[in-house]
Amino acid sequence: MTTQGHRKPRPKPKHPPKGLPLLYEDADLLVVDKPCGLLSMGTERDKSRTAHAILNDYVRKGNPKSRERVYIVHRLDRETSGILLFAKNEPTKLALQANWDATCKLYLAVVFGQLVPPQGTISSHLVENTAFSVYSTPNPSKGRLSHTAYTLVKERNGLSLLQVHLLTGRKHQIRVHFADQGHPLVGDKKYAQGRPNHANLALHAWSLDFTHPSSGVRLHFETMLPSRFNQLIGPFVPPGLKTQGTER
Repeated sequence: MTTQGHRKPRPKPKHPPKGLPLLYEDADLLVVDKPCGLLSMGTERDKSRTAHAILNDYVRKGNPKSRERVYIVHRLDRETSGILLFAKNEPTKLALQANWDATCKLYLAVVFGQLVPPQGTISSHLVENTAFSVYSTPNPSKGRLSHTAYTLVKERNGLSLLQVHLLTGRKHQIRVHFADQGHPLVGDKKYAQGRPNHANLALHAWSLDFTHPSSGVRLHFETMLPSRFNQLIGPFVPPGLKTQGTER
């Protein structure tokens, strides 16, 4: 983590959240590194253990009667790993969400095929159907305009490693936009039909940059690169990016 200005994080806890690496904590925020396969929060269809539930247990220190809780600021798909931000009070949540457009969200993705051009922006109106699938529509009155910028980082064995700048934050946006281009994400069981099967989705939220709503300090976080990316694309360390040896 780097900062512009000064914001003192809390000391590392004696009993950190189990199975959910804690990147940063202060009086207002919790920043975690969500593993692939863990839901951000429960839904009506799936109430299994979630990042939200794990952090609620953490801030309550094992006391189920405690009024302490955490607040959802944004979400990652279950299959997406990486940086996830929570607020520890409602004013912080509302302030972060009100300025979410000013938050810089960078992802790494591995897609099938060779991107032409190697750098660009994909734009479309996205809409969700009754089967909970998202798709692009030519009708602007039905969908929400969405933009995804990308830069090619490396190619190997018919796959491309991309740095993706999420300019808007729609459900399944990155997955749908690259599937629309004929380059679905590796491991995407929903939008990469007919492609070789892989166990895990190759999408990782690796960098988050935002202004702390209380202090005004600009905070920057980035995570280690999951090993599944090295297995797909070979060893590579983009500038400023860390790596880890084992899958989380």
